Amino acid sequence: MNHYPARVMGGPQVGPAQRLNELLDSIKAEFETESQRSVEYEGQISRHIQEIELIRSKVYSLEQSHNQMKAKYEERIAQLEREVEARGGPSQNSQHHGPSQPQPPQIGHGPSNLFGGIMAGSAAQGGPGLAPPPQEPPQGHGMPQQLGGPQGPPGLNPAPGPPQHFGGYQPGPSVNGYGPPQPTASPGAKRPGPARGPPNPATPQQNNPAPYPGSPQVPRPTPPPHHQQPNALMPPNHIPLSQSNVLADLDIEQLPENLKKEGSDWFAVFNPRSRRVLDVDLIHNLPHQSVVCCVRFSLDGRWVATGCNRSAQIFDVETGNPVAHLQDGSLPEDGDLYIRSVCFSPNGQYLATGAEDKVIRVWDIASRTIKHQFTGHEQDIYSLDFARNGKIIASGSGDRSVRLWDLESNMQVSNFSIEDGVTTVAISPDNLYVAAGSLDKSVRVWDIQTGQLVVRLEGEHGHKDSVYSVAFAPSGNRLVSGSLDKTIKMWELSTQNRFVPNGNHPSGKCIRTFEGHKDFVLSVALTPHGDWVLSGSKDRGVQFWDPHTGVAQLMLQGHKNSVISVAPSPTGGVFATGSGDMRARIWRFDRYPGP
Repeated sequence: MNHYPARVMGGPQVGPAQRLNELLDSIKAEFETESQRSVEYEGQISRHIQEIELIRSKVYSLEQSHNQMKAKYEERIAQLEREVEARGGPSQNSQHHGPSQPQPPQIGHGPSNLFGGIMAGSAAQGGPGLAPPPQEPPQGHGMPQQLGGPQGPPGLNPAPGPPQHFGGYQPGPSVNGYGPPQPTASPGAKRPGPARGPPNPATPQQNNPAPYPGSPQVPRPTPPPHHQQPNALMPPNHIPLSQSNVLADLDIEQLPENLKKEGSDWFAVFNPRSRRVLDVDLIHNLPHQSVVCCVRFSLDGRWVATGCNRSAQIFDVETGNPVAHLQDGSLPEDGDLYIRSVCFSPNGQYLATGAEDKVIRVWDIASRTIKHQFTGHEQDIYSLDFARNGKIIASGSGDRSVRLWDLESNMQVSNFSIEDGVTTVAISPDNLYVAAGSLDKSVRVWDIQTGQLVVRLEGEHGHKDSVYSVAFAPSGNRLVSGSLDKTIKMWELSTQNRFVPNGNHPSGKCIRTFEGHKDFVLSVALTPHGDWVLSGSKDRGVQFWDPHTGVAQLMLQGHKNSVISVAPSPTGGVFATGSGDMRARIWRFDRYPGP
């Protein structure tokens, strides 16, 4: 009998601890292997990024070379055309057959499709009717002077004959590529007097300034049709509201004194079919060295900012004196660089600017330095807006995108892409929504938090041409838009704080259309309490509209070129205008005391 335990056959048993160590060693080995692969991948990515940057640099260099070569060829072609005309040959304009009209503006990529002639002031840059203006005397009260010699832009053709007394909207020959109008196609308040020759051009034509490198281009929009002027001062009762709002057709010489007001180089006419309740007056004239693309007030109403070629400027509203001149000294000095949009931060410490070089700069006003700089847009920036909380900036660009930028993180936080170029953006007063107008004739509204498209304003009752300006009402539940179809529309956006859906595709309700401008509507705004809608147009006029009835209260003619931008002061009673005539102006409006 064996008292010893049975011997276990085979190798020694592996305990749990030893097995765990083996598994940990295996995991460690795999981790080291994957870490090594990660390092290799990072190296490959870094090399690819360097290659992409090199390609981008070469493409940019080629683009610059292309622009320079294109400019040289265009200059040579223009020189040859002038030589042909001097020898009695046919001009380029005379070779056109029939009244063919250019297609509506469509954003394209590359330097051959520059979008923004309206705001940049170049005829060849394709916008509706902003020929480069003549230089004005600093006081703004004298007549336009002919520029020449080393101080004037090259190729400026002086207007034939003596300058004409400033009047209404009178397009002249070859303004922005359009032919001369018929004698009846000169809307604006008429000033009958002694026999005079044909009207002179509103502004002389000038050679095209070179666009900033990389700026996209767009064809000119369809030119406006000619308008007939009625002979009667008071429209008959059967004339629709849209026609009675065409205040440019009124004969200022025949209007009674209580329906007109005249300054040294401006005038206002009041709608005879509506009770006059407003008065208007010029406060300050602010001459600039180039087209004034945009105007904007600070929230406290103390300052007004303007954007022009290569710089943004800030003025004291009370005195009209300059406060700051903001220009990026690191940029090359050649070529044009128009500041298309300016916007104050709510606390008044910063001014955001958007320009043709696709960069958003946020300036510290006190130190005159750039606090933030946002890049990412691929084409010109046309519009900016600050959220009321001061944390977000919205931007719209010709690259077909609306982007949101966070000032605290200095990062882009949203990118909303659409089918066509974005011309204008606005953030709602409650910071919840951002609206954008586009070349595709529609207005879109997104939820800022979710990024969801909540409403699209278009359709049968929508605009028939590109939308160039949008603005929220102070209540936030309505929106106004201005378009190249010469109208302003007011939209109902919400009911009980919820946007109105319409089937599977969000849609809004157009509750009113304001008709009366003779040409493209380039800018719209509402006064602080929503009492009035303001609009600026290529017809050089500014109009005040009653938002409840759609009736025009007054038309102000105070510029010699397109009114590109209008902005009311947030404190009320004051508004500013910016124009292609190289001037910004500050105006006062208040209640009319009566005759």
